Amino acid sequence: RVALSFDFPFYGHYLKQITIATGGFIFTGDVTHRMLTTTQYIAPLMANFDPSHSKDSTVQYLDNGEVFVVQWERVRLPGKESEGAFTFQAALYKTGRITFSYRDIPLSLDEIGSAEHPVKAGLSDAFLVMSPTSQSPDGAQQTIYEYHRVEISMTKITNLSAVELTPLPTCLQHDSCEHCLSSNRTSGCSWCNVLQRCSDGMDRHRQEWLDYSCSEESKDATCDDYFREDGFTGSSVAPETEHMTPLTPEQRGCKSDDQIFMSGSDVKTESSTKSKGLSHTGIIAGIATALFLLLALILVAVCIHCYPTGSSPLCLIQRRKSYWPSMKFQQQLPGYTEVEGEGHEKYSIVEAGPC
Repeated sequence: RVALSFDFPFYGHYLKQITIATGGFIFTGDVTHRMLTTTQYIAPLMANFDPSHSKDSTVQYLDNGEVFVVQWERVRLPGKESEGAFTFQAALYKTGRITFSYRDIPLSLDEIGSAEHPVKAGLSDAFLVMSPTSQSPDGAQQTIYEYHRVEISMTKITNLSAVELTPLPTCLQHDSCEHCLSSNRTSGCSWCNVLQRCSDGMDRHRQEWLDYSCSEESKDATCDDYFREDGFTGSSVAPETEHMTPLTPEQRGCKSDDQIFMSGSDVKTESSTKSKGLSHTGIIAGIATALFLLLALILVAVCIHCYPTGSSPLCLIQRRKSYWPSMKFQQQLPGYTEVEGEGHEKYSIVEAGPC
């Protein structure tokens, strides 16, 4: 796992760190799990490469603040070592552009077996959704949905070839309702006012989109609807003045033209005097209550100290024990596990499809 010196935009999400795999790809997810090769990857050439076969085989990276480059150099495939070594690169640019460069591809990629390891080139991203499960009422099943994939034809990957991928605008880049719903650079975007986020519902924030019912909230809604709900237009509505009587300058607390306005500190009314009296009474009552509680606590402490085996102290100790479990942290479920039971996946992987 490597921290990037810049935030790399990937499907509209800004990545701060990535994971370099010896198998010819970069993992872009936050949680490392068994299905690395299925979702959330940047793969110039994903295959079962083994850099430990030779001292000449290396996996190196370089970060200069503008571009992050990973190079798999002279890596070989187990069982096909005699076929030759592979050398290729993946470059992630600060702008979101990605390039794959291939220097040495000693054999056709169709000849690489995928029984032990997937063989693919391209990009993929996914989101994780929590759903209740009947097996564990208190827990939830985590399911990964791959929502987009870019596949590069294997026939185009040859010696001294390169592939460039340019990112398209996404809904996530819009930071206001107006830009979200009116931009001609993106389509299918909806504004979730609760989250203050623009999305088409298919990104890594899918769980929040479902939890806050953003799809229902944004259905047929306009920015004006959100502004009215938030009270932004309330200030433009004039108050009703049917039963209001205009005041003369003397009634407003003003004197004639040759006199000055009354100072606020000099104005005293009967209501203000009463409110001050009530506030003093409340303060006195609060102090008296605090002193009473302090005295009661002192008496209980003296009782426990003098009679540690009495019925009242024992009762307090028992209550303390009975309340202790409620203060414990709830057991946290593991993010991912490799296998469960007879080799079945505990957390399923669902490929792209309607969600």
